[in-house]
Amino acid sequence: MNFDLLIPIALFFSVAYSIKAVVDARVRKQLVASNGDPALVRSILEGDEATRRLSSLRWGITLVALALGFGIVEAAGWQDITPGVIAVLVGALGFGNLASFAAARKLG
Repeated sequence: MNFDLLIPIALFFSVAYSIKAVVDARVRKQLVASNGDPALVRSILEGDEATRRLSSLRWGITLVALALGFGIVEAAGWQDITPGVIAVLVGALGFGNLASFAAARKLG
């Protein structure tokens, strides 16, 4: 594996995530400091927290489904990348997204 390419990509994602975190924090600070209706501010912050929780649920279910897909590929003994292997992995991702959608609707 070429690690010379991995470092700039990781750096880019780290900087992008840092900028997103700072912007989100600043928006929350301005929202609280705007002296708006406390019920409106509370509902917006609670909605943001619910969205964050559901996002974690979605990633968790999707990654577990992808791990199951890789497990199927390994159990079947497939060594080469073929359309069948790709279909199993893409199908696992699709199943994970559908399962997370169903879980989010049930919880939300």
